[in-house]
Amino acid sequence: QVQLVESGGGSVQAGGSLRLSCAASGDTYSYSDYCMGWFRQAPGKQREGVAFIGYDGSTDYVDSVKGRFTISKDKAKNSLYLQMDDLKPEDTAMYYCAAVTSRYGASLCLRLTYLYWGQGTQVTVSS
Repeated sequence: QVQLVESGGGSVQAGGSLRLSCAASGDTYSYSDYCMGWFRQAPGKQREGVAFIGYDGSTDYVDSVKGRFTISKDKAKNSLYLQMDDLKPEDTAMYYCAAVTSRYGASLCLRLTYLYWGQGTQVTVSS
């Protein structure tokens, strides 16, 4: 079992920045052997994958956030991060981190079904 806890959400004006964190605990001794991702869900919309990081550190992003968001992980701290810059009102959503055991790179991570999920952190961007 893996437990994931997000933090760092909040309210910001358009053009601003936020950094989301996701702390992993539990069976993380092989933390590097996970695909991890950030997902978001806005009211009335389907959940979408935003950014992914593979076991090898490779990354991939949905087109709408490329060049603005950066996903990273710190193995020593068992943590995942999402740096979000130049935020737009359409980025408003509940953001979730998720993980699944895999040794894939990021381009394949986005195709997987994720098993472990955090409770979410709200991001609100005003115009």
